[in-house]
Amino acid sequence: MNWHCGAPAVLASLLRNLRFCQAFNEYPGTFVVAGSFCLPNKIEKDYLIKLLLTGDDAVEKINRYCAYVQELVVEGGGEAVIDVGVTSDTCTERGMMERQLELAQEKHVELMRALGLITTRLVTETQRKFCNSAYLVRSQVTPDDFIEVRVAVVGNVDAGKSTLLGVLTHGALDDGRGQARQKLFRHKHEFESGRTSSVGNDILGFDAVGNVVNNPDSHTGNLDWLSICQQSAKVVTFFDLAGHEKYLKTTIFGMTGHVPEYAMLLIGANAGIVGMTKEHLSLALYLDIPIFIVVTKIDMCPEKVLAETMSSLEKLMKSRGARKFTVPIRRMEDVVRAATTFSAGTVCPVFQVSNVVGTNLDLLRAFLNLIPLRQKFEQNCPPHFQIDDVYWVDGVGTVVSGTCLAGVISLNDTMVIGPNLRGEFIPIPVKSIHRKRMAVRNIRSGQTASISIRKLSKKEVRKGMVLLSPQFPAISSIGFTADILVLHHPTTIAKNYQAMVHIGSVRQTATITGMQKPVLRTGDRDRVSFRFIRHPEYLCVGTQLVFREGRTKAVGKIQEIFPYIESTIPKQLRPKAAFK
Repeated sequence: MNWHCGAPAVLASLLRNLRFCQAFNEYPGTFVVAGSFCLPNKIEKDYLIKLLLTGDDAVEKINRYCAYVQELVVEGGGEAVIDVGVTSDTCTERGMMERQLELAQEKHVELMRALGLITTRLVTETQRKFCNSAYLVRSQVTPDDFIEVRVAVVGNVDAGKSTLLGVLTHGALDDGRGQARQKLFRHKHEFESGRTSSVGNDILGFDAVGNVVNNPDSHTGNLDWLSICQQSAKVVTFFDLAGHEKYLKTTIFGMTGHVPEYAMLLIGANAGIVGMTKEHLSLALYLDIPIFIVVTKIDMCPEKVLAETMSSLEKLMKSRGARKFTVPIRRMEDVVRAATTFSAGTVCPVFQVSNVVGTNLDLLRAFLNLIPLRQKFEQNCPPHFQIDDVYWVDGVGTVVSGTCLAGVISLNDTMVIGPNLRGEFIPIPVKSIHRKRMAVRNIRSGQTASISIRKLSKKEVRKGMVLLSPQFPAISSIGFTADILVLHHPTTIAKNYQAMVHIGSVRQTATITGMQKPVLRTGDRDRVSFRFIRHPEYLCVGTQLVFREGRTKAVGKIQEIFPYIESTIPKQLRPKAAFK
């Protein structure tokens, strides 16, 4: 492949999997950019593009390189990790002499400054006499804008999920008796039992150079979300999900309705893989959510027990259902390598931390600062906002919260909300928009927000509704067909079987109206038709679903939707509100 002819076109098609390196090599005046590509056959190879800094085309070559970096930052939603180093022509050695690396770093910083980008050196690796450095590059953002990454926190009860989040977000170590988790609980019974029963929302902000900006109030210990967001270039949103089995439906809703990009699975070092650990792991795997694991309580765990836990964890992740390689994170070099590669889903970073002593918490924070935006949402498509909660605010009215899945929604836009119990979509104006309690003028795809809609009462809005553009016809669905996999069922599943279906923020009981096989058992796959028993919903082909009832669990993907037409629905099956 000739990388000197037509390189821009080739690079443009592969930018999503590209990591740039830059350096001066042993030839004076030569600038080298090396890119690592994931080819279709999943074999990584290094290719070189030599950009001469001398000669008539030096400016053109540098402009090309700057354009590549800008494309990387845009592809990353405002950030990218760039390796500053050199790869030999034989692709067998990586790095350069120390003096050469210093020159390359100076040139890198100079070019990034000229582009208006902020660059921070993360780590420098030395192998024999060769060196290379990894740099974080971020675009400058306004106080009302920031990169947002959503992380679902899962694991068995008593694994230390709320405690870890309390330590990460408030910057104070735990006392060993659950003091840190008290800062996150919202309900009285949570304080009394020490167990999370609802979906908690917590944030961790990083500035442009990667420093944590969370600064709790010295008197109350509370966090000022507005101040955090204004100072942050990147905000990690944690969804603290329940670990007890009786709250499984809440956990499933958090995994589907809040659209997490990553899952942080917590395992107690002293307890090992017990209870709901495998349940939560399998749920994340089947929803295609990349997982990283945090082993907690290593300060109170004997070394032999910790070794057994790590061995069991490695076997579990290598099993047929997971097929992932565990990567222990022990130093900053491991953090950078894991953060830039694990979103592909083949590796699983593993941290060993202590919330009491503080062991490896700095590595975990650095990892959270570097994990990239994984989900690519369409900003040029019509707006699509998925509602996952509804509130009533005095003086404001009805407020809905959720995730913008496509397009851009601006203040004073007219949207349609629905479907209601009759399958209708009602026009409403967007009165105000808030991101993490900060007022903004618009939101774009991939961002979470709260939107004020004063025209409707709280009773008229429910979880699972959507906000859509009125310019495109919205179709409500009373049923759908999906390809499903039965993960577990004690007996058999047949026609007319009913169970709760989770599709995004939609959560409603559905009846099986048709199957290709006569019955389904654990491990079976089939194309199944469902029908909602209460009211129509808004569905999209290709959306993943979770099908559960008691100990029965199945996952699948929607292949076809059945539009809701009131005249075709028998009167006794129509929602009661349809007769008003």
